[in-house]
Amino acid sequence: MTDDSSRAAPAATRAHAATATASAPRPRRRTRFATQVLLLQLSVVTAIVLLTSAVFVALAVQRLEREAESTALAVAQSVASDVDVRTEVARLSVDGTALDEEALADGDLQRTAVAAQQRTGALFVVVTDDRGVRLAHPDPDRIGEMVSTSPDAALRGEETVSWERGTLGDSARAKVPIYEADAAADSDAAADSDAAAGSDAAAAGRAVVVGEVSVGYAPARVYDTLVRDSLPVAAVAVLALGLGVVASVLIRRRLDRLTLGLQPDDLASLVQNQQAVLAGVGEGVLAVARDGRVSVCNEQAAQLLGLADGAVGRLLGDLDLPEPLVALLGRGPARPESTTLVVGPHVLFVDVRPVRREGVDLGRVAVLRDRTAVEALTRRLDAVGAMTTALRAQRHEFANRLHAVSGLLEIGRVDQAKRYLADVLEHGPLRYPVKHADRLTEPHLQAFLGAKGVEAAEKGVLLQLGPETLVSGSVVEPGDVTTVLGNLVDNAVRAAVAGGTSPAWVEVEVLDDGRDLHLSVMDSGRGVDDEHALFARRPVADPIGDAGADPHADPEADLDPDLDPDLDPDRVHGLGFGLPLSREIARRAGGDVWLASPRGDGHGAVFCARLVGAVEPGGTASAGTGPAGTDPTRTVPTGEPAPVPTPRSTP
Repeated sequence: MTDDSSRAAPAATRAHAATATASAPRPRRRTRFATQVLLLQLSVVTAIVLLTSAVFVALAVQRLEREAESTALAVAQSVASDVDVRTEVARLSVDGTALDEEALADGDLQRTAVAAQQRTGALFVVVTDDRGVRLAHPDPDRIGEMVSTSPDAALRGEETVSWERGTLGDSARAKVPIYEADAAADSDAAADSDAAAGSDAAAAGRAVVVGEVSVGYAPARVYDTLVRDSLPVAAVAVLALGLGVVASVLIRRRLDRLTLGLQPDDLASLVQNQQAVLAGVGEGVLAVARDGRVSVCNEQAAQLLGLADGAVGRLLGDLDLPEPLVALLGRGPARPESTTLVVGPHVLFVDVRPVRREGVDLGRVAVLRDRTAVEALTRRLDAVGAMTTALRAQRHEFANRLHAVSGLLEIGRVDQAKRYLADVLEHGPLRYPVKHADRLTEPHLQAFLGAKGVEAAEKGVLLQLGPETLVSGSVVEPGDVTTVLGNLVDNAVRAAVAGGTSPAWVEVEVLDDGRDLHLSVMDSGRGVDDEHALFARRPVADPIGDAGADPHADPEADLDPDLDPDLDPDRVHGLGFGLPLSREIARRAGGDVWLASPRGDGHGAVFCARLVGAVEPGGTASAGTGPAGTDPTRTVPTGEPAPVPTPRSTP
């Protein structure tokens, strides 16, 4: 029995679970917002149509009732004013006089009442005496009986209209008093004179009421035109309801199209998430709708592009944006596209993507990433790498010199070893492949130009220092100096290689003036054509000019890889914005970079730069620096394009 119970327990549990699952309420499917709006509009339109129709019917019923009451009153007045009726009723309205019902049923009074009833279509025309006894009635059997409704008001001389229920059913009835025939003229005159004062009692006081006339109209007779009068209203109501349905459906479709089928909760969540994302990401986001208007511009994008507040809602062409970015956003790429721009002091990597939802083109969105810090760091690392390579080569040379000294000492040639060491001390332990390197003693510049000289020598270009070189202070901004000078030297080396002249050379002059540092770089290439194109803000995929004729325009992107085997075409830095970046770095501190000469006799382009605050004044130039016989305190140019240096002969 225990086994049976243990087997039955799981079965009962499963049955209970199945019952609970079956009885559990299913989650209700949420009605779409557009459908809710449609149903609400239909309900409102239907309610308005029904309410309007009900008001019309109520007003029509009131009008028909008033018309029926007026008609009954007019008929009653007409019968009550008949002289024969008045004379006959006055004769019969005598207290204590017995009435002959049969004579009344066949009498003139009955015939007059029946004729009036048939002529006007009334439900009844009843004539009574001054006691309320029927003298004429549609049903002859009821002649001689008291009326079913009170005749007191009419017997007091008052005319009344009302809806009452009598022996013939509900009716709109009017009751009018009957006056004596002899007092007819007096009664009429009194009624006319008292009409202005509204005094029915005064008129009654001058005439004797001998009976009343009661005329009634059945409801069917009253409302027989209601249906006919309501048909146009019903047709208009149906038409209005149909138009309301059509308008509601169209509004629902437009609402679906405008909201892309999203529900209010989804829209609220999207707005909250959008604000959180736009404010939280470090990249700039610029979205453009199909009509070319800016729909989204977060704070980071405004800062990177230099846009003022209020960019949202304006046309893309009305904003001061780089032309390549405007063209990229304006043409609406079918697939994601990327480019790099120099905008102000920023190097931006721009990723433009189309935005679609359910096949509908919503516009384009551009993600802007600031690569300025990465770009500057990369160029500094390049400079450090070049210096490391040069030091590695010179280390080998220094080790050879130490071996030479060690060998001289081992064989006992001490005097020769001393002379060798003196020569090394005089010229320095490291010999960079830079002509006139002794003209520069500043450590940072000496090491950096020495490294660049090694790189230039590997490409068959001689790097030399010009006779105007003189730096008496020390560099305090080596990062900016090496970035600007490195860009100018790299471009000049590539221009010299592309120029095809032999020997190929690059001449650098460095001169300090207080806290400012002046640079001049000249090469043996073919020069440049367009100064504005060199410093233009353009994407890396838009080279300017022909690389063979203008290597400065885009040296790394357009130079033949055979002339520069170390060129990596996939590198982002240096591809077309080295010069713009150098100019922006110089201008941030109040300096500048400019083209002093596009070309000249015996030389190519000459670029000059002025870096403000890059040197800490102090010390005196070492012996041998600067041109022989020159004064270290001579005046130098300060910001304006310097005179073009005269090319010197090269080995």
